[in-house]
Amino acid sequence: MPAARLPSTAPSAPAAPTSPAAEAPAREAPERMSRVDTAWLRMDSDANLMMIVGVWLLAPAITLAALRTRIADKLLKYPRFRHKAVPDALGACWVPDAGFDVARHVVAARLAPRRGESDRQALQRLCGELASTPLDAAHPLWQFALIEHYEGGSAVIARVHHCIGDGIALISVMLSIADGGADPPRRRRAAAGDGEMDALLKPLGELAAKAVGLYGQGMARSIEMLASPQQPLLGGLAMARTGVKVVGDIAALALMGDDSPTLLKGRPAGRKVVAWSEPMPLDAVKAVGRGLGCTVNDVLLACVAGAIGGYLRESGDDPSGKEIRAMVPVNLRPPDRAWQLGNRFGLAPLVLPIGIANPVARLAAVRLRMAALKESWQPMLAFAILSATGLFIKPVQDLVLGLFAKKTTAVMTNVPGPAQPLKVCGATLRQSMFWVPASGDVGVGVSILSYGGGVQFGLVTDAALCAEPQAVIDRFAPEFDKLVYLALMLPWGDPGDPGRSPLPRKELA
Repeated sequence: MPAARLPSTAPSAPAAPTSPAAEAPAREAPERMSRVDTAWLRMDSDANLMMIVGVWLLAPAITLAALRTRIADKLLKYPRFRHKAVPDALGACWVPDAGFDVARHVVAARLAPRRGESDRQALQRLCGELASTPLDAAHPLWQFALIEHYEGGSAVIARVHHCIGDGIALISVMLSIADGGADPPRRRRAAAGDGEMDALLKPLGELAAKAVGLYGQGMARSIEMLASPQQPLLGGLAMARTGVKVVGDIAALALMGDDSPTLLKGRPAGRKVVAWSEPMPLDAVKAVGRGLGCTVNDVLLACVAGAIGGYLRESGDDPSGKEIRAMVPVNLRPPDRAWQLGNRFGLAPLVLPIGIANPVARLAAVRLRMAALKESWQPMLAFAILSATGLFIKPVQDLVLGLFAKKTTAVMTNVPGPAQPLKVCGATLRQSMFWVPASGDVGVGVSILSYGGGVQFGLVTDAALCAEPQAVIDRFAPEFDKLVYLALMLPWGDPGDPGRSPLPRKELA
């Protein structure tokens, strides 16, 4: 029996009033898609679809008509959600959908639990099925599915193609759906720092096109070309000192070895399964971080490494001495422009020490790796390389991205959400989670989301590599508990010295 039944994508009639925002102006012209967004559009494969999938749990229940009205009144004020993506010889364009109907994009779903399956398990199965189902390319690439009755309230599963926007942009935009959510700002002149960012990214885009040549025997010649005075790296004398660092980071990206072989590394089959945890108190995570002289991210990533290592060990795949690489998105968008759609982030390769069993030693190793990434240009260079691949034909783009996929086991993201619970159509948004897509042959996606005073983990895996992601998720809280207990047992020194940390200064093996 299926987890849920979705209606046909061609509704018989709209179930909500059509707002002016839902009607695309007749004079609206096609818009050229950015290079980076084009790369994301063409990155879909049989194994991985480039969709961001999220779930909202609401209490009490809301109606389909109410959700359609809210989407029409709020989300559709962003023109991108009324545009379809149309590929052409030069890449792709955003084209107004003349047949747009909000009822096609906001649909009803019904859970149908299997024998012995809880509603929670049926919802997770439905999320996995939808994460494996392509969106209709003939219309704008997004959809909301409402399960009107779930655990005394409702559940909403949202799917948005990555070419529309990255996680930071979509979180900001989705907040507009909440009660009292703000409309998108009117067009304005660029902020003072925007030109500097564009001036930096433009030469990096040119530099990245050359960086593709770093693979193979042409590496030394390419580095020499990039370092040549006739090829200005960052366009100004003030940034000249950065040149050596940039070239070094390009070489580091190109020379990354293939990732450690584990059960989580292999060829995905294209069937997704998802799981998520219950929220942990964010204040408790902050307290452990302060006590151990680490950031919240350090603590959470150490829990991720511990949970994955423990899962592999129990599955008969000894992780001792192994590390895996996760690509971590790094926001490159100014905070005041978080609402702008499109993709404006880089990717940083973070090594997770899954083979370190000692929780404190593992946390120290994570802290050192995070500190090194903060000094790196690799996120900017990854953005530029992705931008450059948007100019290539799809087979060449797949080849370039496939090289990076070989060096990576997972994609991992950490997105801060609102500190206070939100309301949607009068109902409280009691829990929120999302999953990030992976490209190439990467079959694992880890999501960390803070919301309403809690922080929780989400995991999406390919069934061929990990059929039960809940078995990994269930290890996150115990890994955090170990850090709590050990933090209480460690010598604390002078409590008046906030810079003192009980963690070792050098990585422990």
